[in-house]
Amino acid sequence: MSVFKEAFLQRNKSFAVLIDPDKTDSTQVKPLIECINTIGEISSILIGGSLVTDGSTEKLIASIKVVAEKPIILFPGNVNQICKADAILFLSLISGRNPEYLIGQHVAGAPLIRNLKMEAIATGYMLVGDPSSTSYISNTTPLPANKPDLATATAIAGEMLGNALIYMDAGSGAKLPISEEIISNVASAISVPLIIGGGIRSYEDAKKALIAGADCIVIGNAAESNSSILFEIASAVSDINRTLNVH
Repeated sequence: MSVFKEAFLQRNKSFAVLIDPDKTDSTQVKPLIECINTIGEISSILIGGSLVTDGSTEKLIASIKVVAEKPIILFPGNVNQICKADAILFLSLISGRNPEYLIGQHVAGAPLIRNLKMEAIATGYMLVGDPSSTSYISNTTPLPANKPDLATATAIAGEMLGNALIYMDAGSGAKLPISEEIISNVASAISVPLIIGGGIRSYEDAKKALIAGADCIVIGNAAESNSSILFEIASAVSDINRTLNVH
């Protein structure tokens, strides 16, 4: 069972840290991972990015495995980033209409994932808001940030297609996180875990997303520049979990 599903079934909110192989020096990642190890609210370490140079993902994972105590989960931008990890988010970019990211990359990657004996977590991936590096590389248009009904219908379709998770992302370097309205509408319409990423940079950002209905939030750019933000996000997750457990 995936770490996300397990936390969801226990009604525990959590967060994951996304590390981009092209922005992280594999020889200097140890202090960040040691910090992550100490934070119980962190469910996993995601590895991946929109544009990753050959071999950097595998090299980074090898460095992280030496010290990591959390599951390492691939968050691949394309089939070339697939390498051995504890699991992989098998992403279908359901907010777009590019067949390469709806099934093409999956056909190419499936035999490799099977040979690596990794857990593949079927994930409906949705870009929301302004164009980002992810939307540029995938040649897709994000869902409008002011159309919660469209995001909700897309998420429902993703669940009906059999996805075990829905992941809504404002994109790398997003100026604003996904709105509470969209998160709330989507969370109330689906029965699978909801992951929210992009633009979350503070305790308040995290708390708003979690209260709105996110089961797991993802912290990427913010942690790359300031690892102390992880303790701030952990406080938000802990505070929400304490409230949920009281009820």
